[in-house]
Amino acid sequence: MEVLVRGDGALEHGAEVRELGVSEVERVNDADCETEEEEDFEDPNGALRSFAAVLKAFRRRAGLTQEGLSELIGYSAQYVASVEQARRYPSERLVELVEEQLDCFGAVKGAAQYLTRPRRVASWFRKWALLEPTALSLYTYECRMVPGLLQTEGYARGLFAERVPPLEDERIEAQVVGRMDRQHILRDLPNSSFSFIVEEAVFDRCFGGPEVMRDQIDHVLEVVRLRNVTVQIMPRWQAEHAGHDGPICLLETPDHQWFGYSEGQRAGLLISDPKEVSILQQRYAKLRSQALNPADSLGLLERTRGTL
Repeated sequence: MEVLVRGDGALEHGAEVRELGVSEVERVNDADCETEEEEDFEDPNGALRSFAAVLKAFRRRAGLTQEGLSELIGYSAQYVASVEQARRYPSERLVELVEEQLDCFGAVKGAAQYLTRPRRVASWFRKWALLEPTALSLYTYECRMVPGLLQTEGYARGLFAERVPPLEDERIEAQVVGRMDRQHILRDLPNSSFSFIVEEAVFDRCFGGPEVMRDQIDHVLEVVRLRNVTVQIMPRWQAEHAGHDGPICLLETPDHQWFGYSEGQRAGLLISDPKEVSILQQRYAKLRSQALNPADSLGLLERTRGTL
């Protein structure tokens, strides 16, 4: 099994680290990867504004509106507008699609080379985070906490504030910003499929207090209105359960490669071996059949909220 092991402690202690041998991951440049230490979002050399200007020029050259370009490349119009306004960094996939569809002679790729991306996620998670904005499908089973892509700001801040050893205030804020920024993919990729299976006990825990948990459940109930998002709850009374080995994350890339991701105490594994990924897919499919259907899941969440 080919895995990516967390870089921090592994390298410090001389442990062996094997990079994935698959093309999708080989294209990831560590200079663009996100880490925990980065400061707040900045564009110190104006590279993001320059990229935005180049993108806008080629869009207008093609006679397209922002809505027209978004339909052509499969991203939301809001995402395209944010990139053109230099408020969002473009994904690698967006750059490739714009080059391909608008015949940009390499100009857009060239402008993207000078971008320095914000780095606000844990180092062992960074390659998975770079794959997320390109996902055609993303499946998540979680038994410990609300999945990161569904968390509210208050819930996420509480998680980071409870870290042991404690994080500095600046680090907590940077982590929260990074987590909130990841969530844009739910709306930026309207043609991608996002599936979540979450244990009922996660919502019973009342993490952060009743107000935080009410807001969290309200947020999940709002997100599931998106046609590309499905949430299922695994009820406490379910005797048959395919997820006893822990959380599962699965992701399909634009060229239909599948990856798995598993995370534990201060370590993460990016899984590319097709046999291992297939096992996770089988388990996730079984979990889907064992969890409540989407309608019943929403009903359970609404009842849980009513008790808070």
